[in-house]
Amino acid sequence: MKLSILLTSALIIGSAAAAQEAAQEAVTPEPPLEVDAARAELGKRLFYDYRLSGDTSLACASCHSPEMAFTDGKALSDAYTGAAHFRNSPTLANVGFRDAWMHDGRLGTNLNDVAREMITETYLMNMDMRIMQERLKQDPVYVEMFAAAGMSEPGNGGARNALMDFMKTIQSRNAPYDTGEMSAAAQRGQGIFEGTAQCAVCHTGTRFTDDQPHNIGVPNNPDIWSDPERHSAFVTYAKFMGVPNYMNLREDLGAYIRNHQDETRRSFLTPTLRELSWTAPYMHNGSFETLEEVVDFYDAGGGDDPLKDPRLKPLGLVPSEKADLVAFLESLSGDSFDIDAYVWREDDFDYELIEDWRNVNN
Repeated sequence: MKLSILLTSALIIGSAAAAQEAAQEAVTPEPPLEVDAARAELGKRLFYDYRLSGDTSLACASCHSPEMAFTDGKALSDAYTGAAHFRNSPTLANVGFRDAWMHDGRLGTNLNDVAREMITETYLMNMDMRIMQERLKQDPVYVEMFAAAGMSEPGNGGARNALMDFMKTIQSRNAPYDTGEMSAAAQRGQGIFEGTAQCAVCHTGTRFTDDQPHNIGVPNNPDIWSDPERHSAFVTYAKFMGVPNYMNLREDLGAYIRNHQDETRRSFLTPTLRELSWTAPYMHNGSFETLEEVVDFYDAGGGDDPLKDPRLKPLGLVPSEKADLVAFLESLSGDSFDIDAYVWREDDFDYELIEDWRNVNN
């Protein structure tokens, strides 16, 4: 029997420990979000269901695995059959608090809208929601779960709301920064982060992001244009967004697509720094494999771009300061994920929830 393993829920959770002597006071990343438990459980099953893609080849979890803080560990993500993505998958940790979505910030704060685009976009999951609704209605488990969540029958709007509630549950917990258990090196690194390096100018708040686009000179990833499947996805996106001369374009314009103002070319949203230990490679196109490479990039004053943010200047950090800064960045990640799994059994055309996916053979 063929088994397709679908990783399921897993949050970096845990109560805050008593702050160690001379360490920072324990903090709570964000205030609680209102979540309907039954809808979140429904959304959890939907999140790992391949039937939400047109040809049943992808689930949301295909690119957002809980093992990697809901990323996929790839420089450039997969996409729908016949295409491949031109950006990587950002972490979903703390997404319920975000002010903007996608690396270019083209979507606002409504998680329902985000779910719609991910499911229906041709190069992502390519699902006609009229078909999706019928698929859900044919699954008796979904009929029961929708009813338990207060919905009369499976429907597209209810599915998106359920996915929204599930995503709200994906929150960072128990990182050393939050519990007051940072190492001495991490504490020194925090001083550099907030002082000499001025990282906190854009990486603000408890999520360490201002949710705004900036040009820092990240180099383009040539694989986007050398790979025909990635290039085709890029062309589809650029054409839909009204980008001029998109067939000959060989750069990702980022937030430019929001206003078509030249000064916003190659600007991308400030990423959260939460869960960095799990979310390599880094930047919107996976340009850097390690945090050490990221620190070196900023120490050099960012990349070479005429529109680069003028606040980026060479820092002149010595090796020990770079190491301390990396230690601080690592302190923003919590415990490893506690993972259970949905296993798709093709012969039975149904899912089974098990406790440890590691014990299941493909």
